[in-house]
Amino acid sequence: MPFDPAVIRASFAVVERRADHLAKYFYAHLFTHNPDVRELFPAEMAEQRDRLFAALTQLVLRLESPGELTGYLRALGRDHRKFGAAPEHYPAVGASLIAALRHFSGHSWTPEIEKAWTEAYTVITQVMTAAAEAVPDSAPAWWEAVVLERRRAAPDVVVLTLAPGRPYPYTAGQYLTLCSPRVPRVWRPYSIANAPRRDGSLELHVRRVPGGLLSTALVNDLMPGEHVRLGPPLGDAVLGPRSRRPLLAVAGGTGWSRIKALLEQLGPELDHRPVTVYLAARDDADQYDLAAVQRLVDRHRGLNVLLAAPETGAGRDAAAALVRQSLSGHGDWYGWDIHLCGPPELAPELTELLLGLGADPALIRNDPGPETFNRTRPLTSSDWFLDLRDVPWINRTDLG
Repeated sequence: MPFDPAVIRASFAVVERRADHLAKYFYAHLFTHNPDVRELFPAEMAEQRDRLFAALTQLVLRLESPGELTGYLRALGRDHRKFGAAPEHYPAVGASLIAALRHFSGHSWTPEIEKAWTEAYTVITQVMTAAAEAVPDSAPAWWEAVVLERRRAAPDVVVLTLAPGRPYPYTAGQYLTLCSPRVPRVWRPYSIANAPRRDGSLELHVRRVPGGLLSTALVNDLMPGEHVRLGPPLGDAVLGPRSRRPLLAVAGGTGWSRIKALLEQLGPELDHRPVTVYLAARDDADQYDLAAVQRLVDRHRGLNVLLAAPETGAGRDAAAALVRQSLSGHGDWYGWDIHLCGPPELAPELTELLLGLGADPALIRNDPGPETFNRTRPLTSSDWFLDLRDVPWINRTDLG
């Protein structure tokens, strides 16, 4: 590693207390000196500024772990293809980053610090561009898809059926990122809710997030016939190859969509492989896809689905408590394949519980989701590090 991580880390500690101002300065500098780059970014920049600093934080946290850092940068490089990022954009971004760091470091900025950041950014550029260039020319940066159908499944949930314009290769259990012309250049991740179909169609379950630009447009406004853009399939929370172990799946809210895809993929195997699904929701009305659940249960005798929904008004914490109580009541989960999907806090909390109940950590699979329900923006230096921001437009499974 040509740069000194200690120098980077110390200089970052100086500027992180003014994170929001630094991010604003960075983008102002970038767009002023490179006005043609502005069209690559969304019109509303508040969340984009948060993500810039989140990405910088992730880089700094991984400086002592070259393997993790390289995986993170490769994921960024591959995924930035869908944003239209080109090799010629990297020098401009680097110049604006150094300018912003220098400006907010004040008298603490030194030639040694500038050298370290310049060397670090050179490494970042090399890894990201190499990863993007390594993607085969036959692999699209994105797929255009048309909305075939939309179904209002709950007041704040729609089920969308999409038809990609070209074959979309994926495995049940993966997710994709989506962008709509209604909110240009804003990408968000959604689990694919079906196993691959002969007609190539995809099903997505979208919940409206308070303050969410894209989710609000998809739930409230998107109509059949409109086009959306899909990023490449991501994630590795798929079924274990050739596994015949009993399977436990726990889904919270629209996390059911990924579990549904896994169950469809299992198909006839559900008739002779024990599969238990805990489907948690905030209340009975939030169990939005019960007709599909019932069809699967009726079709496969080995499938056992348990609904966990507290009384109306009790909320998510009560639903989580019901799931924890049921899992604990089962006893030993040793030897089970386990899939967890739901709100961001679901997987860490249940993983800890299941490990205490004998589960094998190597058999627990989940793709961590973005903090979509935390709409507050960090204001103080402590907030930025205690409330780490996710970067939901990259392949999070590469991040360790």
